[in-house]
Amino acid sequence: MNHSIYSADRSTHLKIVVVALVAGIALAGFGISARSTSSDEGYTQTAKVLKAGKPVAITSANTSTVR
Repeated sequence: MNHSIYSADRSTHLKIVVVALVAGIALAGFGISARSTSSDEGYTQTAKVLKAGKPVAITSANTSTVR
């Protein structure tokens, strides 16, 4: 039993890399499958258009700035 990563042998390092790789692939696969790509669910995203108004300066101080 190696309790330190520094004193571990090559096979222990290989096991750690393989477990991390499998966990990363599983996490990526879960993230991809969790996305909803079907259009029949009714979740649509629409873009809202905003018109620009007058420029406004917002500060935390109570003094007014002259520009």
